[in-house]
Amino acid sequence: MEKDLHENSRHPIHHDGGFDTVGSIATNVEDGFTMAAVGDLLLARPVTKGYHPGLADVLMIFEKADVTFGNLETNILAVRSKGCPQAEYGGAYCVSVPELGPDLKAMGFNMLSRANNHTLDWGLEGMQETSRALDENGITHAGAGENLAQAGAARFLETSRGRVALVSFATTFEPMARACDPAGEAPGRPGLNALRLIKSIVVPREMLESLRRIREVLPGYNPAGQEPNRVVLEGVIYKAGDKADYSFEADPRDVADILRNVRRGKQFSDFCIVTNHGHEPGEWSQEPPDYEQSFARRLIDAGADAYIVHGPHLLRGIEVYKGRPIFYSLGNFFCQDLRTPVGADMFEVYGKDPRVDTDAEVTVDEVAKGYPTAEGLVGSQSDAVYYESVVAMSRFEHNQLAELKLYPIELGRSKRFANRGVPRLAPAPQARAILERLQKLSEPFGTHIEIETGVGFIRMRPSSS
Repeated sequence: MEKDLHENSRHPIHHDGGFDTVGSIATNVEDGFTMAAVGDLLLARPVTKGYHPGLADVLMIFEKADVTFGNLETNILAVRSKGCPQAEYGGAYCVSVPELGPDLKAMGFNMLSRANNHTLDWGLEGMQETSRALDENGITHAGAGENLAQAGAARFLETSRGRVALVSFATTFEPMARACDPAGEAPGRPGLNALRLIKSIVVPREMLESLRRIREVLPGYNPAGQEPNRVVLEGVIYKAGDKADYSFEADPRDVADILRNVRRGKQFSDFCIVTNHGHEPGEWSQEPPDYEQSFARRLIDAGADAYIVHGPHLLRGIEVYKGRPIFYSLGNFFCQDLRTPVGADMFEVYGKDPRVDTDAEVTVDEVAKGYPTAEGLVGSQSDAVYYESVVAMSRFEHNQLAELKLYPIELGRSKRFANRGVPRLAPAPQARAILERLQKLSEPFGTHIEIETGVGFIRMRPSSS
């Protein structure tokens, strides 16, 4: 495992992140600082006062944490009087009632990311009402704002062991949701902090040649400027490679903005969390996209103390780089797929009629994609992996990761559709299966996970100064 170049960053020792004119990007939390991290919070309603056996045991884990983080993949608003369903939405209209604000606080969440493909499902008013609900309950949130500068900026939480910054961005988002800054007389645009990706399809060279011949016979072909290892066909980029795959390249302007916001966030805090909501290369993949490992390391070099990914709705591997954890996906923490109200556009997409069909029926169709099973209407995300995850508890000593505990959870996949999606600690056989899968996913990153009494452990050896 690569060692950090300093043991206690309170001493001004130069490291990879270097110094700038206002000081270092050193970590500065008190020993014992603990971060609890989970993935997507897909909540349709409050849960703490409801009947959800096992939830209290999961929430007890958060009690020892200085920071409890998750990705809020819903909107909080009174839809009878606020907002409206947008024509462009993130695949489903994610919404919850105003009571979710105090419910999140009661669960122990104090830091939430906001940049994801559902940020603007209910328009600008929905985004703003969600911000208001979180502010009123003292929950720090980042990733959405009135312009790009606000959406991209770090937001801060004061804890007894140090000040914590949060920078949130998304690689999966609806085009109209991307925030922008003012330009000349044009005002800025509200929305989310985006990292744009250019997607290419990698194919064997002989297939690329076939695509090139197709392109040459289509109207409008211009041979000037054609590249030998690249074909653009109807806006899709194809590249030559050893095997069929997907490849992604991050927009350098967005990368520069994010790295600057991370650096600035760390300069004004003692600990910096960076988080990304991305579905790439697809929600079927248990491996991260090809661009992400190098980018994650750049974020840590810029000052991030943890990089947390959510969005694929399933677990991916864990890496530890320079004494900092990288979670390539923490899957789902809540997955309440049954939601209401549903916009007219979604009824139309799934061939439903709001005068005949109910919100539940169109939602079930959206999840099922037409494939009923004995366990109920489930579909493209019906496998157990979408209903299994972990709560990750990271403890820091001498400003480096000392121990990472992984508590396996399951979200009631076998329950009635209306009751699914709330976490409980996974039973022993299932817990071991979840952790063994995470072991295999983490091995390519050089990460060793021990399993003891149904809990995963990543233990770091103390590094020298």
